[in-house]
Amino acid sequence: MVNYTKYVLKSNEELTALLADLDNIFVVACNKCFKEFDTIDEPECAAFCELAAAQGKTITGTARLDFLCNSVQTEKKLEGVIPEGTQNIVVISCGLGVQIIADIEDKPVFSATNSLNYIGHHGMALTEKTCDACAQCYLNLTGGICPITDCTKSLLNGQCGGAKNGKCEIDPEKDCAWEKIYQRLEKQGRQDDFAKQPVQIRDYSVAGVEEIKKYVAEVRAARFEGFYGGVHPVENKEYTEHIALQPFPAPKQVIIPTGQHVGAPATPIVAVGDTVKVGQKIAEAPSFISAHVHSSVSGTVTAVEPRKTSRGEVTCIVIESDGKDELHESVVPAKPLDELTPDEIVEIVKEKGITGMGGAGFPTYVKLKPSQPIDTVLINGSECEPYLTADHRLMLEYADDIIFGLKAIMKAVNAPKGVILVEDNKPDAVALMQEKTADIENIEVCAAKTQYPEGAEKMLIKRVLKRHVPSGKLPADVGCVVSNTASAKAISDAIQKGLPLIERVVSVTGEHIKTPGNFMVKIGTNVQELIDHCGGITGEDVTLKMGGPMMGAPLADTNVPVIKGTNGIIAIDTDHSETVECLKCGRCVDVCPMELAPLNFAKWVDEGNAQALLDNNIRDCFSCKCCEYICSAKIPLVAKINQGKGMIMPLLQPKK
Repeated sequence: MVNYTKYVLKSNEELTALLADLDNIFVVACNKCFKEFDTIDEPECAAFCELAAAQGKTITGTARLDFLCNSVQTEKKLEGVIPEGTQNIVVISCGLGVQIIADIEDKPVFSATNSLNYIGHHGMALTEKTCDACAQCYLNLTGGICPITDCTKSLLNGQCGGAKNGKCEIDPEKDCAWEKIYQRLEKQGRQDDFAKQPVQIRDYSVAGVEEIKKYVAEVRAARFEGFYGGVHPVENKEYTEHIALQPFPAPKQVIIPTGQHVGAPATPIVAVGDTVKVGQKIAEAPSFISAHVHSSVSGTVTAVEPRKTSRGEVTCIVIESDGKDELHESVVPAKPLDELTPDEIVEIVKEKGITGMGGAGFPTYVKLKPSQPIDTVLINGSECEPYLTADHRLMLEYADDIIFGLKAIMKAVNAPKGVILVEDNKPDAVALMQEKTADIENIEVCAAKTQYPEGAEKMLIKRVLKRHVPSGKLPADVGCVVSNTASAKAISDAIQKGLPLIERVVSVTGEHIKTPGNFMVKIGTNVQELIDHCGGITGEDVTLKMGGPMMGAPLADTNVPVIKGTNGIIAIDTDHSETVECLKCGRCVDVCPMELAPLNFAKWVDEGNAQALLDNNIRDCFSCKCCEYICSAKIPLVAKINQGKGMIMPLLQPKK
């Protein structure tokens, strides 16, 4: 593979001169982008340390980091790493990495490299720094501040004299680069260093990269808006976004899994031969993290046995419908919301088996018993997965119910504020929600820029409230509760109608569905029946998924039931991209919303290094597949990461 190295070590003569006045050196080396992803250390770092040692210099330590120009990641990785006693920092990277380290650290920072091959910086790098590719680096003279890119006039020998109050005379919004340079050198006790240097004459025959700089500035501004990372896959919502909800024909048989939620499967409380009614509890939650399960039809239990589902083989309760849809006696409205206590609301949500309906299926009542004070409830109407339009149609046709559910959640957790987030690719839903909440002082609607995976709780919180949920923590730890629109509607049904969670909206869509649509479907309905109702699959070489294309579960067998978290059945083109070796382009690092380094996880899985996986927070990955979507090498990164999560399990077991 071609080595697109953008920098090389300075010559031994240059390094000897550089090291003459330096000692107690910490070395930061970038592992380079656009280079084959080797698992060995880069040779330049070892070569520099060997040269420094030969001159009697003390190396206090080294750090080898991927993508030094990614300031967010770099600052986190260097926190607390540089030992006391370090007097100088030498950076082995292109000019971007040098500038980043010089900004982060107070100690003098020097470059040990020449960036002669560098032709404009990495287009995905989320750094505020720029490099003009002049091949005449001045960073060692100017304290890590580039006079060419930071100074509007690209002056090399000091101020022009036009700065006023520290601002450039050409761009009053911009700090004077030379004032920053002098201040930094003075702070480091190096104010005389630049004066010792000969007059610099820039060689303008070396081409700049103005167009690249302009493009990257635009990309950077857009990428930092809202939350770190994310991608913009083709939406493909036009198949069903305009189609109103239709009631799906009542199935003759339902297969209702006892484990369609996060936590322990529910325990069946009916037996073969029992007669059940709509809304009747048929399986009980055995533990705190679990959810009750109810019948979606009236009829006779014909089997209680393991059946295949989208979550694997699960104990299911099979019911033959009698076609009467007779309601159980327990299906009665609760008291008016104003008369319900918070504990009563929580108990209703628990009894009616309501779970998160965006895919994960976390028991909702558990969220309504937070250990921390809650100041904001967020309703997630982003529906950021491509193709899916179930939540969109739900907001258009059940807006009042969603708002009622939000009010109920706010009362349950004693939150003074509610926010409904809707992505701006659903302007009709935004407008309707704004109209419906116009007279409600403590509820607002946030129309957010469309960005995947905005619907993930931590991204949603960052976008709306600018709060960061730390690794291993929950939304409640930063004062938030997040609920899906469908879950909010289910809470409304539970309180106002007495209905448990026995039906949900499902989008049946994709380029290979003959007649796509949005349907209100009873839990336990066979997926193949939905596909048949929509005219079946068209074409060949089709991939079927339950859910969206990013996080949905592949459906090798369509003879499985709809569950509480089934928001879509999609039939899309099969991706036949071939996997090649990692290109080490760093794009997966730049798009990971959890600020992880997916390519490293893949490497450590292959090496069997479970401790590195654990130490670098592999559990924070929620399988959004941004990394796979952007990966030029088409590496199945999420599958690798899931394998890695299994590898760390022995390390999490309590030591005997």
